[in-house]
Amino acid sequence: MNSLFFEDLEVDQSWISRARTVTEADVVGFAGLSGDFNPIHLDAESTKEGPFGERIAHGVLGIAMATGFLDALGLFATTMAAMLSIDDWQFRVPIRIGDTLRLRMTIEALRLTSKGENGVVRRRLELINQEDVVVQHGVITVLIRSRTSRDVRTRKDG
Repeated sequence: MNSLFFEDLEVDQSWISRARTVTEADVVGFAGLSGDFNPIHLDAESTKEGPFGERIAHGVLGIAMATGFLDALGLFATTMAAMLSIDDWQFRVPIRIGDTLRLRMTIEALRLTSKGENGVVRRRLELINQEDVVVQHGVITVLIRSRTSRDVRTRKDG
């Protein structure tokens, strides 16, 4: 799929990513990367008596997976200019080892920048498990190139 420009987007457009199962290796690897070795993520014995009855994935691992699912969709591979913010992110249900997750992304709002070379795109993200339960959700706002920016660059380069 070709990358989408700002002009290709409409409010309420939605995409769903492929699914992926969270593995023990994901959780252990993320602990090593982040330095978060909290027993709730790594100690199978002590978590049996805890609030979830088992180990759970790091909450921010869910955010990381959401951004990976976005990249795999390929929608903004060459048109993404910058991530501007992560807003109102909520951790609704724990992510468990063995959960199969996918992402639904919906365009919430669009605004062209003052120069018109880029657009500000507010995207609602919902991380959904195998039972169709939203485990995490929030908004990631990004800067997406407009076709005008490509035209300006081509004229400057040409």
